[in-house]
Amino acid sequence: MRVKNDFYKMRAPEMAKALLGKLLCRRVDGKVIKLRITETEAYFGEDDTACHASRGKTERTKTMYQEGGVAYIYLCYGIHNMLNIVSGEKDFPEACLIRGVEGYDGPGKLTKAMKIDRSLNGADMRTSEELWLEDDGCSPVFEAGKRIGIGYASQEDQNRLWRFTLIYL
Repeated sequence: MRVKNDFYKMRAPEMAKALLGKLLCRRVDGKVIKLRITETEAYFGEDDTACHASRGKTERTKTMYQEGGVAYIYLCYGIHNMLNIVSGEKDFPEACLIRGVEGYDGPGKLTKAMKIDRSLNGADMRTSEELWLEDDGCSPVFEAGKRIGIGYASQEDQNRLWRFTLIYL
């Protein structure tokens, strides 16, 4: 069943944990692809120097300022589309990066496999028929670690344990 709207109101560090085990669903050419989320990272507000919104609202980051439940998709290194799910309340920028799903161990690999690109940036995952989340009751065991690829962030933000990885279902 599709996750309830209240799910997206969680703060990013909590939602990043809750996303583990959920099914990321994508409709492509009339067929639905469903893959279980295995790895996430949280990005939390303008004070998080690892967060795209740390320099304020820009054309690129304006999606992060929307109400939770919206897809924030950006291009990384000019190659990979990265899927984030906005969380929390409107006007506070926070989101969860989907780093992995079953069978695809990287954010660029999963978006390529699921045909997720920037045309879906801003899609409302609460109502979209193209991109959404489902909850089948899975309650996985996970571990927390440091976020990856944020060497530009402050030491404090680099040390936050805001990357979550599914260990087993």
